[in-house]
Amino acid sequence: MKIDSPKISPALFTKNFQDIFYEEDPILEMCEIMDSNFTNEAVDRLRLYNAVVRNSTFTNTDFSNGDITDVRFEKCDLSNVDFSKSSIHRVEFINCKLVGCEFPESSIGNVKFENSILNFATFGNAKLQKVIFQESSLQNVDFYECKFKRIAFDACDLNEANFEQTSLKGIDISSSKFDSLTVSLEAIKGCKVSAYQAIQLASLMGLVIKD
Repeated sequence: MKIDSPKISPALFTKNFQDIFYEEDPILEMCEIMDSNFTNEAVDRLRLYNAVVRNSTFTNTDFSNGDITDVRFEKCDLSNVDFSKSSIHRVEFINCKLVGCEFPESSIGNVKFENSILNFATFGNAKLQKVIFQESSLQNVDFYECKFKRIAFDACDLNEANFEQTSLKGIDISSSKFDSLTVSLEAIKGCKVSAYQAIQLASLMGLVIKD
């Protein structure tokens, strides 16, 4: 599936994420941020545009109600960051740690999570359109009552993920793996699975499969 990549300028200013506290508004743009430590902070209505963020740590930070557009995060630790009610568009998370991140009620479009760890992240009531999860760990991720449109799970670990009240029609999970999923019979209709996964899902739903 093809999605829109971040539109990032070839010439960026070098900044530290702490610089956001010295701006008149909580905005950083046209910048490259490296080796920043921004933990246990809170930014009211963060705006981050046209930026590359590398090797930085944001654990336990509140970015709720933020607007993040045209940004690439590389090798960053965003564990337990609160992105709830945020707008996240044309963003890439490459080799990032997002354990326990919160995305409820967010609008997420043209976003790629690649070689990243999202275990225990929550997306409840979020809208996801043109989002790729590629070779990433999504163990125990909560997708409760989300709206999916053109979502790809490519070679991911979906073990114990929750898709309750979320339609998987047209979603292909055949290249991913799981031992257990939480999903309703109605929501799984039209989902593309492998033959082995079909047997797993049937078993999880209580069917007794005979040779």
